[in-house]
Amino acid sequence: MEVTCLLLLVLLPFHCRGQGVYAPAQAQIVHAGQACVVKEDNISERVYTIREGDILVLQCLVTGHPRPQVRWTKTAGSASDKFQETSVFNETLRIERIARTQGGRYYCKAENGVGVPAIKSIRVDVQYLDEPVLTVHQTVSDVRGNFYQEKTVFLRCTVNSNPPARFIWKRGSDTLSHSQDNGVDIYEPLYTQGETKVLKLKNLRPQDYASYTCQVSVRNVCGIPDKAITFRLTNTTAPPALKLSVNETLVVNPGENVTVQCLLTGGDPLPQLQWSHGPGPLPLGALAQGGTLSIPSVQACDSGYYNCTATNNVGNPAKKTVNLLVRSMKNATFQITPDVIKESENIQLGQDLKLSCHVDAVPQEKVTYQWFKNGKPARMSKRLLVTRNDPELPAVTSSLELIDLHFSDYGTYLCVASFPGAPVPDLSVEVNISSETVPPTISVPKGRAVVTVREGSPAELQCEVRGKPRPPVLWSRVDKEAALLPSGLPLEETPDGKLRLERVSRDMSGTYRCQTARYNGFNVRPREAQVQLNVQFPPEVEPSSQDVRQALGRPVLLRCSLLRGSPQRIASAVWRFKGQLLPPPPAVSVPAEAPDHSELRLDAVTRDSSGSYECSVSNDVGSAACLFQVSAKAYSPEFYFDTPNPTRSHKLSKNYSYVLQWTQREPDAVDPVLNYRLSVRQLNQHNAVVKAIPVRRVEKGQLLEYILTDLRVPHSYEVRLMPYTTFGAGDVASRIIHYTEPINSPNLSDNTCHFEDEKICGYTQDLTDNFDWTRQNALTQNPKRSPNTGPPTDITGTPEGYYMFIETSRPRELGDRARLVSPLYNASAKFYCVSFFYHMYGKHIGSLNLLVRSRNKGALDTHAWSLSGNKGNVWQQAHVPINPGGPFQIIFEGVRGSGYLGDIAIDDVTLKKGECPRKQMDPNKEPWPVSLLSPFAVVVMPGSGAPRRPCPQLWGPMAIFILALQR
Repeated sequence: MEVTCLLLLVLLPFHCRGQGVYAPAQAQIVHAGQACVVKEDNISERVYTIREGDILVLQCLVTGHPRPQVRWTKTAGSASDKFQETSVFNETLRIERIARTQGGRYYCKAENGVGVPAIKSIRVDVQYLDEPVLTVHQTVSDVRGNFYQEKTVFLRCTVNSNPPARFIWKRGSDTLSHSQDNGVDIYEPLYTQGETKVLKLKNLRPQDYASYTCQVSVRNVCGIPDKAITFRLTNTTAPPALKLSVNETLVVNPGENVTVQCLLTGGDPLPQLQWSHGPGPLPLGALAQGGTLSIPSVQACDSGYYNCTATNNVGNPAKKTVNLLVRSMKNATFQITPDVIKESENIQLGQDLKLSCHVDAVPQEKVTYQWFKNGKPARMSKRLLVTRNDPELPAVTSSLELIDLHFSDYGTYLCVASFPGAPVPDLSVEVNISSETVPPTISVPKGRAVVTVREGSPAELQCEVRGKPRPPVLWSRVDKEAALLPSGLPLEETPDGKLRLERVSRDMSGTYRCQTARYNGFNVRPREAQVQLNVQFPPEVEPSSQDVRQALGRPVLLRCSLLRGSPQRIASAVWRFKGQLLPPPPAVSVPAEAPDHSELRLDAVTRDSSGSYECSVSNDVGSAACLFQVSAKAYSPEFYFDTPNPTRSHKLSKNYSYVLQWTQREPDAVDPVLNYRLSVRQLNQHNAVVKAIPVRRVEKGQLLEYILTDLRVPHSYEVRLMPYTTFGAGDVASRIIHYTEPINSPNLSDNTCHFEDEKICGYTQDLTDNFDWTRQNALTQNPKRSPNTGPPTDITGTPEGYYMFIETSRPRELGDRARLVSPLYNASAKFYCVSFFYHMYGKHIGSLNLLVRSRNKGALDTHAWSLSGNKGNVWQQAHVPINPGGPFQIIFEGVRGSGYLGDIAIDDVTLKKGECPRKQMDPNKEPWPVSLLSPFAVVVMPGSGAPRRPCPQLWGPMAIFILALQR
């Protein structure tokens, strides 16, 4: 018959402490990631050094009540765009694969509404070392009147790193130094900030032709290895040289296939060739293969500069550029310029007149213009002149000037632009000159000066242009400096004078300017007008949602206010309760003189009047609603997270208790709290233990306390707490409580260390031993571990329970030692007893030693207990008396035996003041057979030889009798 221990949750008597515990936030930044250099301790707030590509984890530890909210921000350097735009609201900041640009100062801001926020900062220094770049430069100088020449070579090594790199120069395998050789000079150029070192070879000698290596190092900081680059210097070393197969300016027709070759004419080592295009990348379909660039079916958009660059790290890169021009023409425009000298804006007989014609072309200077009058070529005369490149007009513009305008000069003039001999279509523009040709005027149609539309609808702004010819209309914003139009442009052209806007938004409201263009019409001062655009949008109200609490029988006033809207007024306000329409005033009040809010008054809060209220406000464009949740229910409790040492473990059973503390949020806002309902549930379990806790009068800031016991190590629990008043249940608060291993100290010497927490009760690995102890449980142990050695579980037999053990497989050797060192204890008693469980199973078991390190005069280690050899696949307990006589530490030393089947484990270490039990089992004798124990005393896990600790409350007289008989 199998019997299991039932977990009982014991709720100890309730306590109240009449003290205000509300406290402002305090913060502290802790490194929790892959820090490689921390100058001080783990809570240093100075510089946190991390390797590029590692994981950055910063944790902001906060105290204060209520629990502070944490926000992370950053300055100096740049993080990801997402991180800069939105702060991280979390106690832990985690950045995967941190980049060098993400270094800088990080700020943790904690605030809880009490006092001023707490702000702490830490500087993150990202370490990196790029691949070095080595370039070679050489100079030749004449000496003694050209009798001979001196050749000097400079080898320049550059690297990006943090911290600054250390440079080592080598010739072959020999390290070079500044004073080693008269022909060698090593120096750092000015303004390079430690990123460059130059090796200068003066008056080059035959032995200087060799392989040179530049090795860079950051002295293994963050484990970053050294990097190096090698260059072989020969008597043929030379910088690259290039030539092109075409002219530097290449003019082609659209649709042609273009091939440009970049030919190497020198360079050792063999240079690498690369093509690039400016601006932008190479055209789609372009193929760069070695020094050959091919562009099939070239188009006008492919025009630009194409660069061929050759590099071999000797001298400066060689570069050749081809300016590719694809013939094209677009945007034919004309201008009518009246007599400038007489400052006229009209065409008048007897005055001069200039007609100008321009096209945007590639190449611009190759465009030719031809003028026609009434379909016939215009003939040059003393009164009719054709000029080119007028300084007052855009480049390559053709102008036809009519001197002393006569009636016979009236007619239709045609300007034709062309590329002679090229398959590019001509462009032409026509201008009619007559007595009816007049400069433009512009105005806004009647009733269109102000345009009002609703947000999300289309809008059309219109200006009318009169005159002959009628030029295009240019639109821009007036009331917002440097503001762009909805199209994203500062200026937008419309041929018909109408600016069409799709789906207008409220930020488009404002004044718009329309003005005549100075092209395709008269070249005179622009005429302009203005149009006002008003965008109406639904109201925005506050509060959008509000939780209203009040004691039963007390009145409540609900107010819904208009924040903004267009129009800025309330046209109607409707109140509803639980979806049902409420009657009009007196419940609804919208004063005519101040229609910017609506109010509803409840004479008394009752159970029937509690619920959801909605105020729907309209301004004839749309509506918005204020939501109110009215009730007399109590606010949620506020858990207190700053309880000192809330976890208490028990040495006789692997259980722990937890001190749960809280305050009641705004207890005076509603009726007094009568009791709390507490629910405790182990995570990953469905059943919960529920308990009602009666209370007396609860005051604001009063710290309430409850102790939960018989919680199982190392499990976590969900705790839910709900207040009850005469109204009924209030808001629930929940939190997760975790088991935290207590750290043994002289004041806590009776605690037992179960090794369930990663801090392992303050124990540390000795730095002078050969290897380390390992913390694991049945769930984390290696499935390929050595069989027939080591424990399957901890002393409790549960798979979640942790223990410490030594792994004796390779590369461990005979006699290797692993030491686990306790914290330092200040001796306050003459005698102490060290109790612990050990597991020594395997045919190659070595030794387990307990040492005491006395700190009276230096550090002196003495053996207090030792055990060797295979003791079976069971956990056994030892009690070791010690007499330290001063500050001391205890050390568990595991010694590797003759083979890999020698894993040793320990668990449940207790340090207790006083002497050890007088009667204790000899560890070298066999343990109690499990078969002799009552099933009520020990539960054996199926498939394991490790007994669970007995449940004392289930022991019967039979179990006690058997134990006495065994002794």
